[in-house]
Amino acid sequence: MSVISNNDDNLITVSKFGGTSVADHQAMLRCAHIIKNDPTNRVVVVSASSGVTNYLVRLSQANVSVDEQKQLIDNIKEIQFKILQELKDSKALETKILTLIDELTAYAQAQSLNHSARIADAILSFGEQMSSVIFAQVLQSIGVNGHAFDVRQMMKTNSLYGQAVVDIEQLADCAEKILKKKLTDQVIVTQGFIGQNEAGYTTTLGRGGSDYSAALIAEALNSSSLAIWTDVVGIFTTDPRITDQARAIKEISFGEAAEMATFGAKILHPATLIPAMRKNIPVFVGSSKEPEKGGTRIQKTVESKPTYRSISLRKEQTLVTVKSPAMLHASGFLAKVFAVLAKHELSVDLITTSEISVAMTFDNPTGSTQALLNSTVVDELEQLCEVSVENGLSLVAVVGNSIHKTNGVGTSIFDALSGINVRMICQGASEHNLCFLVNEAQANETVEKLHNTLFA
Repeated sequence: MSVISNNDDNLITVSKFGGTSVADHQAMLRCAHIIKNDPTNRVVVVSASSGVTNYLVRLSQANVSVDEQKQLIDNIKEIQFKILQELKDSKALETKILTLIDELTAYAQAQSLNHSARIADAILSFGEQMSSVIFAQVLQSIGVNGHAFDVRQMMKTNSLYGQAVVDIEQLADCAEKILKKKLTDQVIVTQGFIGQNEAGYTTTLGRGGSDYSAALIAEALNSSSLAIWTDVVGIFTTDPRITDQARAIKEISFGEAAEMATFGAKILHPATLIPAMRKNIPVFVGSSKEPEKGGTRIQKTVESKPTYRSISLRKEQTLVTVKSPAMLHASGFLAKVFAVLAKHELSVDLITTSEISVAMTFDNPTGSTQALLNSTVVDELEQLCEVSVENGLSLVAVVGNSIHKTNGVGTSIFDALSGINVRMICQGASEHNLCFLVNEAQANETVEKLHNTLFA
């Protein structure tokens, strides 16, 4: 088995592999060679194998029949055992997976009898539990001393199931006392997305949880780098599915990357960058399918600082406009509006104001729009002002450097959008972006026109 060389004792790379990167044996084998080829790779964080999470989400829901439960669990078992069939000497591993399948079955049965968020999180954790023990065996099959490690030993959280908050100080303490000593002669494979509360129950970190887990572990270990391996060759100037003119970006600053992630770039969840920024840990984003093509490096300072770095798109936005003459030369009006929104746990994304009106956008339409359309919220706001709610909008963000003080930016952008109705413009709060809303039906056309103009 290969071990970490003495020359690399002070260098630790935490590598995270997403669902498509651990989808089957061939995908896992590619990832295993990435780990083997760089001796600084000491910690591997994995997602569930592609497809497994969807089955688990369904299992975690209420009103799943016994027959459907059995079919879902059989589907999960089939995905994992297809990988096991390619591994030699996997009897012990098969036993581990079957034990996890039995535990999952018990949780699914309990959920159907008495649905709870606690059991849902327990069910959702099994994908990462299975992929981590399998990937450790794949590493061993190519001569890397890989060992699975239960992240719940150190990823301690509160009890907000589905959106658990990690105790960062406790994580750092556990990483120092438990994890670091294991890294001198083995590669640790652990789970993203999951944690454990004080009562010992499994929790999940929510959307983007696996990337965030990897970033938190990198921070706790004072790692030299964090690598996010996915199915695309780095971060692009825009979504390549919108225009074939999109091109990969070699380097980007933390500030730019944070803006891109916040405003819709799917490659990274915004929370991922926060731990890396706190400890100034460079982040690499690349393709596990084509590691030889390189990727994007994200760090504090970069050599190139173009005015236009990328164009992000976030669909399904909601625009709420509140209007009242009482705003004019009055204090406290906005406080009352935001008090109503806070009461219903609605988070405002972007905001623009005039003398007598305020326009606000809301992301996460699955939660926000339903709540906003709830008559209680509208009724409460209408006690203060006129209210209009608009759906079917998309947010386009032009991301770059010194946009707020570069001459001609507005002219270049809006000349390119002839024929596009711009619903709202937001600029000035950040040097890195200019944002505006357009009709969702014109969103892709808007991005394509802008990209053809700004990146010609």
